[in-house]
Amino acid sequence: MRKPRPSVWWRRKSTPAKIETYTRWSFHFFVVVELTALGPLMFQHAAARFGVLPFVLLCGHALLCGVTASRALDWTRGRRDQPVRLLVALGVISGLLATAGIALVQHGPGGEDADAAASSFFVGVLAFGAGMIALGVRDRRRVLGIVAGFVAGTGVVAFSLGFPGPDALIAAFAVLLGAGVLAFTSVFSAWLLDAVYELDAARETRTRLAVAEERLRFGRDLHDVMGRNLAVIALKSELAVQLARRERPEAVEQMIEVQRIAHESQREVREVVRGYREADLGVELSGAQGVLTAAGVDCTVTGSATGLPPAVQSALGWVVREAATNVLRHGDARRCRVSLEPAGDHVVLTVENDGVKPAAETTSSDASPREHERGRELVGGSGLAGLRERLAAVAGTLEAGPVDGDLFRVVAEVPLPPSSSSPSSTSPSSPSTVPRSVNEEVTS
Repeated sequence: MRKPRPSVWWRRKSTPAKIETYTRWSFHFFVVVELTALGPLMFQHAAARFGVLPFVLLCGHALLCGVTASRALDWTRGRRDQPVRLLVALGVISGLLATAGIALVQHGPGGEDADAAASSFFVGVLAFGAGMIALGVRDRRRVLGIVAGFVAGTGVVAFSLGFPGPDALIAAFAVLLGAGVLAFTSVFSAWLLDAVYELDAARETRTRLAVAEERLRFGRDLHDVMGRNLAVIALKSELAVQLARRERPEAVEQMIEVQRIAHESQREVREVVRGYREADLGVELSGAQGVLTAAGVDCTVTGSATGLPPAVQSALGWVVREAATNVLRHGDARRCRVSLEPAGDHVVLTVENDGVKPAAETTSSDASPREHERGRELVGGSGLAGLRERLAAVAGTLEAGPVDGDLFRVVAEVPLPPSSSSPSSTSPSSPSTVPRSVNEEVTS
């Protein structure tokens, strides 16, 4: 299977995954920083007896720091156990190498350059070691203890090996500065990564709650339609039973009424399920803005539905509802714009949001099955097909598709009927749609 291009691979990642990748490779880059900062100093003394060995040890230490950082980040994200043994090994090796560096300064080949190289070696080893260990420790007090231990160990070992008191303090301060900065960087990076994932999880939760609220609203609509009719059917059926037991002819009339109400209920349920129930465009615009705002999307609504015929409001209201649902379910939208504008003898509804992947990307051979499904739904899914059917009932048109990169735009245009025509004549809930029999209703 062909591997995706780096740009495509990067765009497919979510925002938290991008931040995690950036953080991970930043700590891997510390390996290069350690080698490029301290390696040239070792190469300057490659001809000396103590020149090559420190450089080899430095390469091993840098590689161990990189492995530790990778394992520590995996532990931070909960993908593996805390690498305790690796952290201890890095601390011990860093301490031994730093001790060797101090010994080289005191008992090495001598010379100002050699002493400077050895001093940079032990300070750098301790600083990078403390920074990578801090990445694998969650308690801030333990991080401070690790840095303090490295600093105190530097002063004690330097003084024990014959360093003058001021020189030992300078060495300890240098370790404090380097280890403190890198440890703070590690702690802050881990905290920032956790915060990004927690915010993303909170946003996902808000999106699910918004969708759940929309489902509850649909449930309330269905309850409003069926609740009263079922109660009337139950009462009239009970009355018909009582009349039939008394051999009263009114029982037939009651059962005819029950049959009529049952037919009416079936028609209304079909209208709710299929979306042919009259919808208030103003309510839908306000509801879409509230739902999207609750889901963390900056939604702006312009225009007013006042004065539009009921049939036009119903058709455009379902466009708003379906478009808002697509914004929540697909992509990673941050902004959404809804506008309702008259255009001569037409009214145009536009819903535009960002954060949608290009169609070529969501339908590529390397995309997952879920991405294939999302791509089909965005470009020509069943939801948009249903909207086209609803708009066709009022001679309207619908255009939907990606524009300008990650933008997705839905444009619905509906002609306004002449003022002399009755809006009810085009209403999808006209009596002509009532089924002739229960069998025809069930079949539909």
